[in-house]
Amino acid sequence: MKQSPPETDRSIRSFVIREGRMTEGQKNALEQCYPEYAIQMPSGGDARVDFVRAFGRKNPVTLEIGFGDGESLLEMARQDPDRDFLGIEVYRPGMGHLLLQLDALGLGNVRVMLGDAVTILRQSFGCGTFDRICLFFPDPWPKKKHHKRRILQADFIGLIADRLKTGGRIHFATDWHDYAEEALERFGECGDLVNLAGPGNFSDRPAERPLTKFESRGIRQGREVRDIIMKKCR
Repeated sequence: MKQSPPETDRSIRSFVIREGRMTEGQKNALEQCYPEYAIQMPSGGDARVDFVRAFGRKNPVTLEIGFGDGESLLEMARQDPDRDFLGIEVYRPGMGHLLLQLDALGLGNVRVMLGDAVTILRQSFGCGTFDRICLFFPDPWPKKKHHKRRILQADFIGLIADRLKTGGRIHFATDWHDYAEEALERFGECGDLVNLAGPGNFSDRPAERPLTKFESRGIRQGREVRDIIMKKCR
């Protein structure tokens, strides 16, 4: 039986809680809508999230880690109603913003979890859980002394690869050139993953990844977006 990555203490985090002001709408959404769309972390040592119970059906599940204001997650869910989506986010304003949109649209194929993705993935999900895992425009921590805070470290790649089904895909996107090159190298070191564009190559943006306002603004500012799509081969 395949073993999960060791559950080591996480002394260096990829985020710092510095939330901006929340609107009244976002606060209300967190209070009123979060219980409807949230998946709670299971209690008990070996307990795992039951997606059939969470969504009321058994469909492929896409996970987006760090969805920001939820623009990509919302659009992916609208485009693909036969797929279920889980978003994990640590920032409450972004969570509130997404919940407002979900409530307005009445989308039933999205669930959310508020908290640290590493902790949630280790404690709530087992091997081979997700069909697709998305990580779009994570904090690049641009200063070299802060690169150790970037979420895409070797242990994190091992964790998400473990939680991915065989044949499933990891989709990473960034508009920071050095982060893209670093990501290519780190992904290439994971023996369970193969680059769909070929070793050392970036992928074209697939239609399934929405073009967000954030990305469009970066392109206008001259930033080049890089996509990396890895497939789990074993």
